[in-house]
Amino acid sequence: MAQWISIPRTEGKASRQAHTDLPENTFERELGKEGFYGPATQMHHKHPPTGWKNIDGPLKPLAFDTTKIETLSNSPWDAVPLLCNDHFNLRIWKTNSKMNHLVRNGDGDELIFIHAGEAEFYCDYGHLFISEGDYIVVPRGTMWRIETTSPLSALLIEATNTSYKLPDKGLIGSHAIFDPAILDAPNLDQEFITQQTEEEWNILVKRRGMLSTVTYSYNPLDAVGWHGTLMPVRLNWRDIRPVMSHRYHIPPSAHTTFQSEHFIVCTFTPRPMESDPGALRVPFYHNNDDYDEIIFYHQGNFFSRDNIHPGMITLHPSGITHGPHPNAYEAAKKRTHDKTNEVAVMLDSREAVDVMPQAESIELKEYVNSW
Repeated sequence: MAQWISIPRTEGKASRQAHTDLPENTFERELGKEGFYGPATQMHHKHPPTGWKNIDGPLKPLAFDTTKIETLSNSPWDAVPLLCNDHFNLRIWKTNSKMNHLVRNGDGDELIFIHAGEAEFYCDYGHLFISEGDYIVVPRGTMWRIETTSPLSALLIEATNTSYKLPDKGLIGSHAIFDPAILDAPNLDQEFITQQTEEEWNILVKRRGMLSTVTYSYNPLDAVGWHGTLMPVRLNWRDIRPVMSHRYHIPPSAHTTFQSEHFIVCTFTPRPMESDPGALRVPFYHNNDDYDEIIFYHQGNFFSRDNIHPGMITLHPSGITHGPHPNAYEAAKKRTHDKTNEVAVMLDSREAVDVMPQAESIELKEYVNSW
């Protein structure tokens, strides 16, 4: 098997270890392959790597404020599309109603992250109560619908023509980050049995981006039992126990929650701040040149960003160095035994990300100048 050209080498004034004990008055920038898994080099600069005067052209950091989306819809197929490529579609869905139809995705698995609200989730496999902070992984081909119990705002990430899987946890073992035993499956409970009526129901099936309607004279969610290893699962961010080190800033890939063939989904949750005086306490500046990075900010105070509030989305494309805002960088130096107070969902995509027209109306044009 071919290997990367990888020859350890040091030039000039450099730290002995990555992300620790930086030379005085320098800023570290990492250049890496394969996200944070491949060969990498740490550069040491006189100036912040994001200290640009201006960026002219289509390649720039972008930010979007989804709190400005007011559209309510009865179906996830009417959710507002924001970002996509050939392997995923990211949308925002806001609803306060009871779905009067079922949906089935023939194009890929669906990942639903509940940003706000509560709902009853019904599918082929049974019934689940879902609420703020829940991920729900819905396998391709599953019939489902929801009934809101309070207004719902959700991030939807369709994995087009691929599947969501759990990451390989390697040396830290299969129970680390979250024990798979914490994953909840739907139940064939009384709520599920009660909704099995003989009334007419429609299923809106999406395939190749087009919708078809299948009509039944009864509710097709009429299962009386099932067994197997394929099913929707629920995971709340509060059940994630992040990998951490008091002496070293762990890269984002260590917080991977789900992965597909072309992108990964990570979850940033509260954790103790690095306490070693020589360790970085904010994400290091980096060129993650094999991935485009998307972050959805769910709640808390985002310690690496200024002027970011819950409900915002940032997109950092490959080719542009990114890292903490200057004020966040300076503030982090003064912290010792503090802890982070943020919850965010990150999507790292191998392929370039396209911005949908609907996103332009909620774009924060000055974000590129925030460094």
